[in-house]
Amino acid sequence: MYIIYIIQSKKNKKYYIGYTSDIKNRLFYHNSGKNKSTKSGRPWKIVHEEKFTDKKLAWIRERQIKSYKGGNALKKLVSK
Repeated sequence: MYIIYIIQSKKNKKYYIGYTSDIKNRLFYHNSGKNKSTKSGRPWKIVHEEKFTDKKLAWIRERQIKSYKGGNALKKLVSK
């Protein structure tokens, strides 16, 4: 099982999009400060997730969401 996730910084309200097979460990990793891209925005919370059985499909969906670049499509996902 692969999970596409969107996390939001509680500090600066920015979003980060990724995929993983272990969402709890991945969120812990982001909040530990070990990820250069998310270190300054700690703490993070999950605001959206989607599950996939195929890694390639998860990767394709991650790329699609990242292409939204913070527009209305991204806002719809995180407001659900």
